[in-house]
Amino acid sequence: MNAGVADRVRAAGGAIYAISSEPQSLANRAQEAWGLDFKTLGDPHHEIVDQCRANDWLDLLVNERLGFLQASLGEGLDWEPTHPKGYLQPGVLALRGDGRVLYRWRGVPTRSNMGGAMGRPTPEHVWSSIEAVLGAPVRDRDAELDKAPPLDGKGVPWPIFVSLLLANGWFLRGRGFDSVQQLRRAPLKLAGFIALWTAAFLWLPLILTGTALALWVAYIIPKVRWLGEEFQDVTGDPQPAAARRSDRET
Repeated sequence: MNAGVADRVRAAGGAIYAISSEPQSLANRAQEAWGLDFKTLGDPHHEIVDQCRANDWLDLLVNERLGFLQASLGEGLDWEPTHPKGYLQPGVLALRGDGRVLYRWRGVPTRSNMGGAMGRPTPEHVWSSIEAVLGAPVRDRDAELDKAPPLDGKGVPWPIFVSLLLANGWFLRGRGFDSVQQLRRAPLKLAGFIALWTAAFLWLPLILTGTALALWVAYIIPKVRWLGEEFQDVTGDPQPAAARRSDRET
């Protein structure tokens, strides 16, 4: 957490925890890999998340589709037992000792933020919002859900994002980025792919190149549709997955 926000939280008598929808072993690995100086807690069965929902603190969205993760980021790792209830979309919750909500934000995955992969409230905004509440006269009312905070980054247009995923999968399938190097190489692969097709249309027989391109398009369209289904998009339907499940069950 940048700008010393974590230190300021601790100096004010608070503590910071990260909640992951992975088991504790993977949460520990993430804490070490990312160099976090606060505890990361594994919650694969969403017990902590369900408690937050039951207390009316924060109602996080859940994505139950694991096919993309299993096919790309999870090679060599079985995502079903490690995420038995799906993976959580991001959220931020700040509580006072008596349970009063000082700040809350819930990520809503859409095509514009790449299914929730980008866009988090800046730490400075979160802490300043908490400080404003702490400095105000004591009230029993909880903080409202922050629906338009300043974000630490924005996504790219959905067609470009899908194109980069395809480039990372060598244009045979969409594959997620498990390293910064892969992310940096994807635009170069995409540019090379376009250049090769351009050269083919310039130098090879038009009917041969056109047929080859049509065959590739027919092959890749189902892959692109599958990516669109795997990445959660709740535009116009911000109701959490758990609530939608309850509606179906009733």
